[in-house]
Amino acid sequence: MSDKNVSPNDKKSAPESAGQGGSAPETENAATAVLEDLESLRSRALERDKFLSMLQRTQADFENYQKRNRREREEEQRYQTAKLMNDLLPVLDNLERATAAAKQAGETGPLVQGVGLVQNQFLDLLRRYGVTRIEAQGKPFDPNLHQAVMQQPGQGQPPNTVLQVLEQGYQIQDKVLRPAKVVVSAG
Repeated sequence: MSDKNVSPNDKKSAPESAGQGGSAPETENAATAVLEDLESLRSRALERDKFLSMLQRTQADFENYQKRNRREREEEQRYQTAKLMNDLLPVLDNLERATAAAKQAGETGPLVQGVGLVQNQFLDLLRRYGVTRIEAQGKPFDPNLHQAVMQQPGQGQPPNTVLQVLEQGYQIQDKVLRPAKVVVSAG
């Protein structure tokens, strides 16, 4: 082979590529380069694992956010009428007072019957929206459902029993709109 056809770069790499006689420093440099590459790969793998872990946590946080948001929207829809219903309760109280006063006066005319029908219609409307009365008369006092206005001697009732309901309480679904104002038996 003539030197004219071989480039100077080919001459240098020919003995190395043929595997003939590499010196010790070149072998050490190659080993060092391999170790550096290995260390670089390890650090990149650790960085990848760190980002993967961060991605998984972020994904879990986002899924939890979506679940919490869905629950809050469902609860908001469930209780969206609560404020309106709470504002309407005094109207119902006045209808009840009107019918009670008419009965006490002994009136049974068409006006009293009409007010009674409106009261029943009002109660039906509340029921359709999930509003129900809190039954308190004769029940044990529950501070979550009742508001004690005063205490009286038991009159044959066990202590902490509701003796009288002064103002009717209401709840929507399982949430108290207005606690019942009650008189409770003393111990």
